[in-house]
Amino acid sequence: MDRYRGRVSISRGMIPFLALHVASEYHRLRRKPPVTAGLILANTLIYLRPGMLHRLLPLIDEVSFNPHLIVKYGDLKRLFLSAFYHLNDSHLVYNMMSLLWKGIQLESSMGSVEFASMVAALLGLSQGITLILAKSLVIFDYEEAYYNQYAVGFSGVLFAMKVVLNSQSDGYTFLHGVLIPTRYAAWAELILIQLFVPRVSFIGHLGGILAGLLYLKLRETFSRPSPLAALMTSMVAAVSWPFKFLRRLISLPHRRILGRGRVGGGAYGYGTWRCSACTYDNSASVDVCEMCSTERLDHGFSTRQPYSNNEPSLEEVRRRRLERFNR
Repeated sequence: MDRYRGRVSISRGMIPFLALHVASEYHRLRRKPPVTAGLILANTLIYLRPGMLHRLLPLIDEVSFNPHLIVKYGDLKRLFLSAFYHLNDSHLVYNMMSLLWKGIQLESSMGSVEFASMVAALLGLSQGITLILAKSLVIFDYEEAYYNQYAVGFSGVLFAMKVVLNSQSDGYTFLHGVLIPTRYAAWAELILIQLFVPRVSFIGHLGGILAGLLYLKLRETFSRPSPLAALMTSMVAAVSWPFKFLRRLISLPHRRILGRGRVGGGAYGYGTWRCSACTYDNSASVDVCEMCSTERLDHGFSTRQPYSNNEPSLEEVRRRRLERFNR
């Protein structure tokens, strides 16, 4: 989140660079993460406001995160929509590049439905915790600094995603030349960003980190898919059910085929004949059973005459079967 006062100027210089980088990353991936792409597209369209979206979408001043206005008027659109608004090109591109890197890894490992439910949960948790922190700091006379500040941006959710992504890591990472354990990288980044860019929302980023920790704790406690993920899975199943039904309806059952014939067990098919010795269904183009070499006895167009007196014994049928499989 970035703090700001008043309106901001908007440029378009870095948007093509963002589009080129996203297209390049997705081109090299075998499995394209759709939720990550959708989030990047939604944030970018809200920022650019092309065509009719400019008239449909509220202005940044109407949705910016302000704890005082949210608590006093119950303005929920400021609580949730503020995360999708950005101040300028650099603010948007930095956040979307971070979302691209984190989203690809998390969505590829978790699956799109679980990832989407996680992002929704982290959005609600990070914004809610930030609101609670801002309200709590009023008792320490920080009302002017935090309770009445305006902020926008997706970085609170990104800090939460960073906590989830690094939670199982035992390695180390370099952060501005400092080697630190990867699982604590979000805390180090929180401090460094505040030192070098003091205008950012400290409690917004802190709320994101606490949201990530709370999400991991809840996930570990219940050890089951989240209710939101189950709801999304049910919705996807309901939408795809008609297509699956039609596919099953038009698909025909197939019998097990061996060579040019089938193992008997049903009615005679067209163009086949049943061997009287081994019940193998042979093609009508042959007069000798392909399984046991017994001659066909009921073939009216055969040039060979049936030899009813020469019907092989059971031992001879077994021997012919063995010869057949040993070829």
